[in-house]
Amino acid sequence: MKVLSWYFSKKALPYWGVFFIDYFIVVVSAVLAYTISYGPGSAAEQILPFWGTVFFYSIFYVIGMRMFHTYAGVMRYSSFVDLQYVLFAVAFGFACSAVGVTAVGLNRWLLPLSMNDLFLWALFSVVLMWSIRVHVKILYDSSSNESSTPIFIYGVKEGGIGIAKSLRSQNPSRYVLRGFVTAADDMVGHKLMGHRVHSTADFVDAMQKEKVKTVFISPLMTERFRQDQKTLDRLIDAGVKIFMMPKAQEWDASKKIDVSQLKEVEIEDLLPREKIEVDLGAIERQLRGKRVVITGAAGSIGSEIVRQVAQFGPAELTLIDQAETPMHDVRLMMKRSYPAIKVETIVADIVNEVRMREIFGRVRPHYVFHAAAYKHVPMMEDNPAEAVRNNIDGTRVIADLAVEYGAQKFVMISTDKAVNPTNVMGCSKRICEIYVQSLSKAIKEGRVKGSTQFVTTRFGNVLGSNGSVIPLFREQIKNGGPVTVTHPDIIRFFMLIPEACKLVLEAGTMGNGGEIFVFDMGEPVKIVDLAKRMIQLSQAENVEIKFTGLRDGEKLYEEVLNEKETTLPTVHPKIHVAKVREYQYDAVSAQIDALVKQSYYDTDMEIVRSMKRLVPEFKSQHSVYEQLDKAVAP
Repeated sequence: MKVLSWYFSKKALPYWGVFFIDYFIVVVSAVLAYTISYGPGSAAEQILPFWGTVFFYSIFYVIGMRMFHTYAGVMRYSSFVDLQYVLFAVAFGFACSAVGVTAVGLNRWLLPLSMNDLFLWALFSVVLMWSIRVHVKILYDSSSNESSTPIFIYGVKEGGIGIAKSLRSQNPSRYVLRGFVTAADDMVGHKLMGHRVHSTADFVDAMQKEKVKTVFISPLMTERFRQDQKTLDRLIDAGVKIFMMPKAQEWDASKKIDVSQLKEVEIEDLLPREKIEVDLGAIERQLRGKRVVITGAAGSIGSEIVRQVAQFGPAELTLIDQAETPMHDVRLMMKRSYPAIKVETIVADIVNEVRMREIFGRVRPHYVFHAAAYKHVPMMEDNPAEAVRNNIDGTRVIADLAVEYGAQKFVMISTDKAVNPTNVMGCSKRICEIYVQSLSKAIKEGRVKGSTQFVTTRFGNVLGSNGSVIPLFREQIKNGGPVTVTHPDIIRFFMLIPEACKLVLEAGTMGNGGEIFVFDMGEPVKIVDLAKRMIQLSQAENVEIKFTGLRDGEKLYEEVLNEKETTLPTVHPKIHVAKVREYQYDAVSAQIDALVKQSYYDTDMEIVRSMKRLVPEFKSQHSVYEQLDKAVAP
């Protein structure tokens, strides 16, 4: 083994070394063939004619090796293609020798050889040349496997086979295959590429028995794997590392998969969810060649909308946010990824009507995506005046300017916290919904001049957004804990940012004005279970979970629809239209005028009192404002 380690630690043999070995095999094969045909000692009795004959015919083999470059490959990395080239080279040598014997009559000048002799010579040559390559590869793989990570592959179709082939082609490979996993009963117990195929029911036990701590998930099996929460729990409990295709990356089945594309999973990759498909053609038809304004463009949702809109070739993108550094990051991203698109990045406050009017008057957008908002529940609970000014008045400014300057469509990002709100932030977003709906209604009725269609999209938490629970948990685990959860029974809906933004764009193509589109967020997730799984995935030890109590304005679960609302289906199974109460624009506008003015001089308690009058279903929870609920006029 020391000799092997020494050899495999060195560079590959030079091509002339491989050539010498192959030529030596050809000569040895001639001796073996002649000995079998004419007996031991026969070659020695005619030593000069024999070696002269071998030298002459071996020239044909040398020409074949030169034609097919059999010496150019590295033996330790030999593949089926290399073996093919060896076969072709030997076949060429045999064919030329046979022609020389039968057509040219070389037997008259050289040691007579029969076709049987030539066939045995070629057969021994190809078998020995194949054997030495296969054995060197086996020895190399054996010596490499000692330091390689053993793995199982979940999936036996194109994706799983593609991963296995990619492993074999790596030189050297960091991983060594130990088995496959399949949900198809007809494959269980069979061998695939020399390795046993296990069932999904017993493969975790098989991995533990063979001390395998890594599993690669086939791209074709990703969705099925996410849905199998029982297997996921067993793998995580067993400390198995899980590798799969990143969530933002689509696998093209027409291309070869590379093991380097697989990444160790984050908790976002393991939450069960269905793949979301959207009508890309309809979105492109509406956005290509259009001028688009996006507010809150530096935020987690806004920046993803920027990326997705940019894919459809808008004529111009105007991006607005008051956060300077994140906005600079978006500017650099656009220059790097979409250099052909005209982009203007503006640092400004949407409440500044003079500045917003200058922008809208110059740009005159076709589409407005309004994602700017304060969204942290505890922060807005402590600062209701800012929630009124930024969320409500900011939305009113952008919506009014969209109408004034002839925007075709205004798409507003809302939240499930606007349904039966229990906190200031949720109530402020509900008031935003009410305003844009009443404005849309007034336009349709001819009481406000304009043609802008207003669409509201309402959904829950998005994974990876700024301030979301997962980055917080990740940081707490990194610091050794504790991981803080507000309540053992608190649940939330989750969706990936790219998926939510795809639905936002799709909903934008559907709306005719005044709709609130509600997204199907899938199954709710218990936050304490999420925390436990993140701790297990990190393989951190002695990290505790601490329950801190519900925060001001927080509720155990988020609703998507108001209790007085119903929904209607759309052409997209994940998008529904909420049937909501209608409001009169003049009354709503007057109330918001008073509320905004109040936010500049009145107390927090009085501001929230006015918000409760505008949204009667706003019932505070775990908040100082609970005392107002009995006093609010019906």
